[in-house]
Amino acid sequence: MKKFILALLITIQSALASMPAGAANGDAFDISGYSGPKMSDLYYVITRDMDASLLAMSTGKLDVLSDIYRPVDVECLTASGVADMSAASSFHGFFVTFNTRKFPWDQKELRQAASQVVDRKRWVRDLFSGYCEPLANFLPPVSPYSEPNTTEVQYGVEAARKRLEDAGWTWNRAGWLIAPDGRELPTTRILCPPSSVAATSTEIATLMAEALRSIGVPAEAEPIDFQTMLAKIDVKDFDACTNAWSMSRDPDVLYSFYHSSMDVEGGYNQSGISDARLDEALHDLRYAPDESAARSASSHAQKLLYELMPVIPIYSRYSISAMRNDWDGVFVTDRSTSDNLLTLISMAPKDGAPRPIYWNIPEEIRTLNPLVSSTAYDWTVLGTVYDTLISIDPYTFGDMPWLAESWVIEPGENGSVISFTLRPDLKWQDGRPLTVEDFAYTLQFIKDNKVPRFFDSVKDIDSIEADAERRTIRVFMANTSYWHLHNIGGMIVLPKHILEKVPDWRAWQPTNQLHSAADGTVLTELVGTGPFTFKETRTGEYIHMTRNENYFLYDGGKTR
Repeated sequence: MKKFILALLITIQSALASMPAGAANGDAFDISGYSGPKMSDLYYVITRDMDASLLAMSTGKLDVLSDIYRPVDVECLTASGVADMSAASSFHGFFVTFNTRKFPWDQKELRQAASQVVDRKRWVRDLFSGYCEPLANFLPPVSPYSEPNTTEVQYGVEAARKRLEDAGWTWNRAGWLIAPDGRELPTTRILCPPSSVAATSTEIATLMAEALRSIGVPAEAEPIDFQTMLAKIDVKDFDACTNAWSMSRDPDVLYSFYHSSMDVEGGYNQSGISDARLDEALHDLRYAPDESAARSASSHAQKLLYELMPVIPIYSRYSISAMRNDWDGVFVTDRSTSDNLLTLISMAPKDGAPRPIYWNIPEEIRTLNPLVSSTAYDWTVLGTVYDTLISIDPYTFGDMPWLAESWVIEPGENGSVISFTLRPDLKWQDGRPLTVEDFAYTLQFIKDNKVPRFFDSVKDIDSIEADAERRTIRVFMANTSYWHLHNIGGMIVLPKHILEKVPDWRAWQPTNQLHSAADGTVLTELVGTGPFTFKETRTGEYIHMTRNENYFLYDGGKTR
């Protein structure tokens, strides 16, 4: 294992050494040096079994393998000699979430006691052998807003039982807890994916159930189909569950996860936590006028979350990926592994013979409706279809132009005004021009329909002005927030000519609806501006994508 760690570090250092001058020391990323996609076909291969994925990598039937977390798999790939490994700290967070809307998890003291019997350091050590770090906070350690863990509750079964006893809880003769009002506790079912999909999630659910039983809570892990699990969580039909999030660079993600207004069907406040003090702190965070105020509000909100404990943080995973070493164009930084959009755009076979890209997805796609989709697997595909106005600099984590070539933030009558200027000659994948009207329509549609997945980002829009001649859109915000630029600029853009014909956005299945491109080619309604266009899907096998030759970075293959 020590040999693997050394090999992985050498791989990362070699990748960093091969970056353009200045890339690793904070210089901004320059998109002008990129063109693509180089390859015309992309297959997202659905392979649930990791052993099958490893075999596919070794035989050339899989080119990119993401989300590797078992030490034995990392060691196996490193020893195979067919793949280059890359690793980076990530915004990943894994939690056990309680449904605080119902007994017994509406009891704060019980949630606090549960947090005291989580031996996260031992769990992470035993399950991940150093490839993850214990998480006792509500933001991952890589976040500059992560609160130092100064208020972590004391670990230990006896301490947890004393906390409950002091709060008036008792135990019956069988050793099960009885609430202060005399109610006996029902069995807590901890939903988790099956071990064939996420082995460590199942193990953590089992460990969590054991820990809860140690303080008298009847509890069992309940592995179920992943899609079924997500559907139950969406409609609040659960006691507790495991879940993992790839969190954003901004701490106001806490607003989405824990503000009471976000407790809606399909919303991100899965725990249903509702606390006036927390709501106030999260409101201050969301509408912080500057960085100083944001840091203060973020700290306050995290301290309140320690007290309320709607979820139990468990670990933050390092991002580890493997890419077959017979490809050129791999993009890696100290903050980004090779499985990223820039790699996908730039990669080409070293032997010069064009062939499809085979990229692994470890679970069936739930839905490719961008308005309701929430899983990382869905957005692996959707992220190649849809673009945003601004993107994140992979070196500095700052803002960089994408569909917008520039932007300006100015004070407005009631709040702030954000103006974006689009790049010239942008086109949709169906060949029709992309205009500022498309973006204005997307924002207004999401606000008017209160689309849960995105409404939090647009609810503070007061009005929108689109100037097609100047390629400029002005978004008037009803208030001021340090995060408005990211919320609006990071919104996906949908084509007005498709969206305005959707009869029911919740039930929309764009891949099942045919659509004619400008040249008469038949596509589906899954049309964006991204580097790849949806072609077809075969359940349980793959999703086939083809190169978008209208992509703003595609140069017709001149620089291959």
